Amino acid sequence: MFTGIVEELGEIVAIENLGDASRFQVRGPVVTDGAKHGDSIAVNGVCLTVVDREEGPAGGEFSADVMAETLNRSSLGALAVGSRVNLERPMALGGRLGGHLVQGHVDGTGTIVERKPSEHWEIVKISLPADLSRYVVEKGSITVDGISLTVVDAGPDYFTVSLIPTTLALTTLGVKQTGDPVNLEVDVVAKYVERMLGDRAHGPAATPASGTTHGEAVS
Repeated sequence: MFTGIVEELGEIVAIENLGDASRFQVRGPVVTDGAKHGDSIAVNGVCLTVVDREEGPAGGEFSADVMAETLNRSSLGALAVGSRVNLERPMALGGRLGGHLVQGHVDGTGTIVERKPSEHWEIVKISLPADLSRYVVEKGSITVDGISLTVVDAGPDYFTVSLIPTTLALTTLGVKQTGDPVNLEVDVVAKYVERMLGDRAHGPAATPASGTTHGEAVS
């Protein structure tokens, strides 16, 4: 589980094509400090598993395998060597929840539609897939490329966020341009509420038969 508070602006240093997957090598001295095989690190909001960790010429690096499903359904497929990426380690149990509950499971992608700079902040308009619009509300939380942000305005096919100078300086949203894709993860609480209200409308849930178990969700 993550919080959407980006720890470091990293860089893609190599991409190896594995046929039905790709192996990304990412530079991130902060997030690789103490990292080991099997640990999780969010890259632009996508939870990836550390395959290997090594010291590069400019600091710590880690590699992670990204399957075709993830490449096709997130903006990771558009990354190239030299791309900057937002990095975050999972929140430690008992740590501070600086943003909101973020799973690192991308729900869809949007596109930066418009940027309106002002003296002390910038308003960014982002397209929103129709099937996600019901989970986005004004003053609610949404994750954009792994960044926990507050929704300013929520439309039927877009939303806007207001970015402070710190966010612009320390994340990819400071350099992304109109037309660039971004990963979106809606507030998981909204999805649970929707599911519970839907179950209530259809009556009490059936009791599993003896000996059966709940299936494991695969992201």
